[in-house]
Amino acid sequence: MVVNRLNYIISNPEVLSGKPLVRGTRLSVEFLSGLSKQDWSEAEILENYPSLTTESIRAVLKALQLRQRPFPKK
Repeated sequence: MVVNRLNYIISNPEVLSGKPLVRGTRLSVEFLSGLSKQDWSEAEILENYPSLTTESIRAVLKALQLRQRPFPKK
């Protein structure tokens, strides 16, 4: 299944000072990154934050993974 991260991550300067958020929530990408670094499972995140969906969590984690990849060298 292909997940379009743009459908799930938004930024609005009037909400949380423009930090990237999961659409439809006030949960920042940075916050979810912290949960991931603390080894929270997808199931634990969903249980504690029912406003999230499996797809939104996966989109955020994929965006974080892509952001950390180095640019290809020529």
